[in-house]
Amino acid sequence: MNHAATVALPTTDRAQQAIGQIAVDLPGSTAVFRRLKLDFCCGGQIPLQQACASKGLPLDAVLDELSQLERPNTLPVTESPEAMVDHLLVRYHAVHREQLPELIRMARRVEAVHSNNPDVPAGLAEHLEIMEAELLDHMEKEEQELFPLLRSGGRSLATGPINMMRSEHTSHGLQLDRLMELTNDATPPMGACNTWRALYTGIAQFSDDLINHIHTENNLLFPQFEEEELQPSTGCGSACGCA
Repeated sequence: MNHAATVALPTTDRAQQAIGQIAVDLPGSTAVFRRLKLDFCCGGQIPLQQACASKGLPLDAVLDELSQLERPNTLPVTESPEAMVDHLLVRYHAVHREQLPELIRMARRVEAVHSNNPDVPAGLAEHLEIMEAELLDHMEKEEQELFPLLRSGGRSLATGPINMMRSEHTSHGLQLDRLMELTNDATPPMGACNTWRALYTGIAQFSDDLINHIHTENNLLFPQFEEEELQPSTGCGSACGCA
């Protein structure tokens, strides 16, 4: 499963774009709009520039904040373990901690407001909460135990923790499978509101980010610390398409 990457727009184009369309196109923007009290759902047809003017918000500052949400998937120029760990912490660990609370909030909203809709993703918020709890625990173990060990070059001690992380990655892949089942592969139904569409755009990005996160660790970082005959051949679950 592959989703199109977020396309960066020139600031002049984004300023004229309807705020609701930005919410749908740019994962994470809903949290910005909610904090600034900009209505992207029912009032989402208004251009961003007009919406900011009506609230007395500095357009340039809002555009700058939105531009920070456009995150590339490119690896650092050097693939040294230290650089890779730094990349993982900034590009994936920090991003997942931002993504999941907003996705959970929107899922609760969609499930509540559209409870009578046969296409409502019943149980989505609960599943995302489970994923968040397990992923936070997983990242904490990497940050507190595994990554410091890899930074120190502790090859002889790394095999056990790496095997545990690989096993947990497989579990994350199965959870992604369930996430796609609940959301029809992150495809909103016809007539879905902006919040519902933004939720599924965010889920698509979260899924792609988690797959790339797992790929970077399983296939690029961990093998540098494993004996060749010990490297497992399994993928990270069928969600990534490599199983």
